[in-house]
Amino acid sequence: RASSPRVARREGRACTMAEEDTTVKEPLDLIRLSLDERVYVKLRGEREIRGKLHAYDQHLNMILGDVEETITTVEIDDETYEEIIKTTKRAVRFLFVRGDAVTLVSPPLRT
Repeated sequence: RASSPRVARREGRACTMAEEDTTVKEPLDLIRLSLDERVYVKLRGEREIRGKLHAYDQHLNMILGDVEETITTVEIDDETYEEIIKTTKRAVRFLFVRGDAVTLVSPPLRT
């Protein structure tokens, strides 16, 4: 016997549980919807990472896979006093990100 989808009431109308699972009601819901997707994370210290979000917690500690980390540094030339911007990239298979270093999390673009 085929089971019908579970239905919940929200704002006076019925919605399926699948629809309920994609609803963003609080900030961490946006992170939850990005599980197993590639996300962009900006960190303190001019560091940026892009990778597949495998896990997270309420402190925004995250485990990312197939990560590309970009570190941007600005140095001042001693003679000309011009800013020299250097970018260093590295690839990391798995990375644990401590939540207190996170300043921004951007989910993948959805079309």
